[in-house]
Amino acid sequence: MSYYDFYTQHKDLDPDKFFHHNSRIIIPDSLQYLLSYEAGDNLEEMAKMARQITLRYFGKSIQLYTPMYLSNYCENHCLYCGFSAKNNIKREKLSLEEVKREAELISSTGLRHILILTGESRKESPVEFIKDCLKILKKYFDSISIEVYPLENTEYAQLIQEGVDGLTIYQEVYNEFTYSQLHPYGPKRNYRFRLDAPERGAASRMRSVNIGALLGLYDWRYEVYLLGLHAKYLQDKFPDVEIGISVPRIRPQVANFKPFCEVSDRNLVQIILALRIFLPRAQITLSTRENSELRDNLIPLGVTRMSAGSSTAVGGHIINTDNQAKTCQFEISDKRNVEEMKAVLMNKGYQGVLKDWLKI
Repeated sequence: MSYYDFYTQHKDLDPDKFFHHNSRIIIPDSLQYLLSYEAGDNLEEMAKMARQITLRYFGKSIQLYTPMYLSNYCENHCLYCGFSAKNNIKREKLSLEEVKREAELISSTGLRHILILTGESRKESPVEFIKDCLKILKKYFDSISIEVYPLENTEYAQLIQEGVDGLTIYQEVYNEFTYSQLHPYGPKRNYRFRLDAPERGAASRMRSVNIGALLGLYDWRYEVYLLGLHAKYLQDKFPDVEIGISVPRIRPQVANFKPFCEVSDRNLVQIILALRIFLPRAQITLSTRENSELRDNLIPLGVTRMSAGSSTAVGGHIINTDNQAKTCQFEISDKRNVEEMKAVLMNKGYQGVLKDWLKI
């Protein structure tokens, strides 16, 4: 049995009917209630509970990391993505020397956690290319996560052998019909293969697996419900793997895609509170897609990981020093660097953790 079997039990649920609940008392083990319309009127009590849970499991610390883009070549046509194969953008891939320069610049900030990304092209960014980059990156970072096209078990195992310990992969949208509409062609059109990728990564002995839905592609209650069930399924099946969740909202990009469904700031607050209460042990990541004020206000409510000094362009960290202009996957909103984020956290009584993992 895989998560797809769980998904098929819920894929036809009607959000307008399913997410109504008579109870006015918080039900921690009911994600249906926590995402309901009624729970949306009870956010203050949910916030108190989420804060207590977060302090109990994670203390007053936020892990900081930054993304590093190795390539933007892509074979998929995803309607919402700036890297879509249909978009007329400059396609690039870092040389190994550029990988080293990026690594040196990022590590000089003190960060020892990094997320490396590629466009979804096996031809231009094959596993061997990723392995060559890892040989350089593991000299600078203690924890390296990947966000690349879905791989087979043996390929995940190869990258783990080369130093990868974390996998991030978003289903993008759980509603299968909407998924097919948003991915008209390319390998990514295979819904089931992507859905099972986190499980393949966990089975290959990844230390951490992070999943997410791109909010705005379908009804957010439906999407977060299935996302939460997915995370719970992974936690139960792989208790020794750290399971994390990301809650990204669509940002402007060269594709000029407009969200199908509005996800307000208040909706995002309910999403984070619901996931924290339902999944006390899960990491929750809030990226620089969100603006600085909102990110700062959400720190006490369940967030445990935040990006800093981000760029969504290939070689984006050395671009700043070279004063070059390149195409980004999407526009970021919070442009603060690592030191600025550490200062914000300190002022709120939190510790910005740059390293919490030691490879032996």
